[in-house]
Amino acid sequence: LWFMLTLDEAVTIGATVPTGFEHTAAEEVQEKLEATARVSKNRGRIYLDITTDKLFKVHQLKSLDNLFVVVKDYDDYQFKTTKEEVQLDWQELATKLPWTNALEVWKLNNSIKKRKGRQKRTNPTKSDQCGNFSTKSTDTVPSDPEELWVDLESLEVKENQRDVSSQPEDDSEEEKHSEIQDQESGVTPLKFRVTCNRAGDKHCFTSNDAARDFGGAVQEFFQWKADMTKFDVEVLLNIHNNEVVVGLALTVESLHRRNISHFGPTTLRSTLAYGMLRLCKPQVSDVIVDPMCGTGAIPLEGVMEWQNSFFLAGDNNGTAVSRSVNNIKHILKRTHDRGSSSGLPLDVVQWDLCNLPMRSSSVDIIITDMPFGKRMGSKKKNWELYPLCLREMARVCKPGTAKAVLLTQDKKCFLKALSQMEGLWRKSHTVWVNVGGLHAGVFVLKRTAVVFGTTSEDVMEPHTATGSQKENRKDASQ
Repeated sequence: LWFMLTLDEAVTIGATVPTGFEHTAAEEVQEKLEATARVSKNRGRIYLDITTDKLFKVHQLKSLDNLFVVVKDYDDYQFKTTKEEVQLDWQELATKLPWTNALEVWKLNNSIKKRKGRQKRTNPTKSDQCGNFSTKSTDTVPSDPEELWVDLESLEVKENQRDVSSQPEDDSEEEKHSEIQDQESGVTPLKFRVTCNRAGDKHCFTSNDAARDFGGAVQEFFQWKADMTKFDVEVLLNIHNNEVVVGLALTVESLHRRNISHFGPTTLRSTLAYGMLRLCKPQVSDVIVDPMCGTGAIPLEGVMEWQNSFFLAGDNNGTAVSRSVNNIKHILKRTHDRGSSSGLPLDVVQWDLCNLPMRSSSVDIIITDMPFGKRMGSKKKNWELYPLCLREMARVCKPGTAKAVLLTQDKKCFLKALSQMEGLWRKSHTVWVNVGGLHAGVFVLKRTAVVFGTTSEDVMEPHTATGSQKENRKDASQ
């Protein structure tokens, strides 16, 4: 029999978030769910205690990439010293974990996904595919999107089944497990896989070892079928030094893909874009500009959440602008299909990012993902490009009040350019993030009260540039 959840059952949900934006995500949880989120010692994760009636709202949070329900967490797990002992330990752990409640949340989560409809999903990229027990990837997208939708009928709780929550406290997990097996008798066993993420240098095993051994024990316990790509259940084993968290994945495709249908070579994660936007605290009627918008991840994220601000996005690359326009059309069609007839406070323009077609002192916030010089542009050209960008941003921004939130991995070059523009910009703080394996900084700047055109930093007329500078800007295209 399935343990039947009541609507106000307390559960712990774990979520992966962009590294460095854990506290920003916790703020959103507090603001929208009135729940307190705990930031994990393992970077890029938070945990929130909610009641099951709020599970749908958790899926709507903008800061979270992947969700999972916690089966059990151990703050100080005592690992054995040999591989053989650890393997036996995993087998024992699989039989004594309190699976029942988490499986019921997993089932409830599937019904939420089913109610939302079988939405068309983007084709997974190679980096999204995972083919073995252990993977460092946060996105796990099956090759067939239809596999996302579990046959719920085989899992339905029949009316005449009693609620096992009324049984005595000392019922063993093995007895509950046999009841689950009875429920599933006569139907195809669930397909599953184990994904292990491990950090720490004091373990006598690899993440592959842990996933294989724990996965074997889970398979034996539930009599499920292992399937690395078309799985129904993904069991997560997160190990960070002596902290161990076992969970069940609630998202098959990361939530960060929500607004983008046309991807570019360096499309920013929507969750990271949202975190950057929260750092600027957009206000009603703010003019917010992304001068290097690429496929439009930042302005699209902004316009969905802050509809009382006005967003202006541009890029010097025509293909990027086309992708942004197509992404906007996709969003408009989606909102129209849901019954909304209003447009979006967003314009997209093709422009020269160092010669913006905007009045001086007219912008409240600049927010952009600058070329890193790795996948786009080059480090050499950034040395000339970055000071020109900062100068032009200072020109269009309102002195004394405007802010800029700029993401770059080319930290040395950026800080040098910033020192050249210190009369126009002051660095407020920096959030260090992981972007596709690259260590990058989100730099939060405040526009000084100095009027543009009155300092040594801006003696060069911003509306003129040499041929080599124009060439550099072209190559730095998003």
